[in-house]
Amino acid sequence: MKKIDFKSLILFENNDYIVVNKPPYLSTLKDRHEAQNILDLARLYTTDAQMCHRLDKETSGCLVIAKNPEAYRNIAMQFESRKVDKVYHAVVDGIHEYENFLVDRSLAVTNKGVAKVNKEGKSAQTYFSSLKTYYSHTLLECKPISGRMHQIRIHLSYLKSPICGDELYGGKPLYLSALKRRFNLKMGTDELPIMQRVSLHAYSIAFLGNQGEKIEVTAPYPKDFEVLIKQLEKNR
Repeated sequence: MKKIDFKSLILFENNDYIVVNKPPYLSTLKDRHEAQNILDLARLYTTDAQMCHRLDKETSGCLVIAKNPEAYRNIAMQFESRKVDKVYHAVVDGIHEYENFLVDRSLAVTNKGVAKVNKEGKSAQTYFSSLKTYYSHTLLECKPISGRMHQIRIHLSYLKSPICGDELYGGKPLYLSALKRRFNLKMGTDELPIMQRVSLHAYSIAFLGNQGEKIEVTAPYPKDFEVLIKQLEKNR
């Protein structure tokens, strides 16, 4: 991955917080396989930076960084009391009409780092609403109340509407040939999926700042997610 300009990722900044639009394929914390991660980049920008939460490596979107210990404590308490409002967008297989539909299923994580619905696991709740339906896919708004590992992904798999590209939880890669009737692939080449990762984006986040002011930030879609939506729109 080319060297990332941290400043170019910043969506919001004040004396206490930075909210960045995390690119896909960049880890939130240190990763032995990668030279760069958001935490290290943030600490080069502001010495006392602390990550307030995490996003999966493949997931893009809003990520909050505290610039001082007081700011970190403030938002940590809000996460603990479930007062941070997070909204994700996901493209899923199939046509689904959800309207603030609640999935309340406990999750457990296996030794292999895979989440499973398990009544003995930790409590997890997510609300789902359909934003737009296409020929055979749906753009969903996902609002997690808790913050369990892979929560949105496994809850959607449980609903039999897995996220496109999420092969770990039953999602299929989405190819242009599946959308375009007259699609011709050059001889001798293999077709790649329109989006080569899990089609999930942390679209917005809202929380209270140190002075009690509301901070609400929206992250534009990254290029690959934008291309996917455009192709779905073209071939409805």
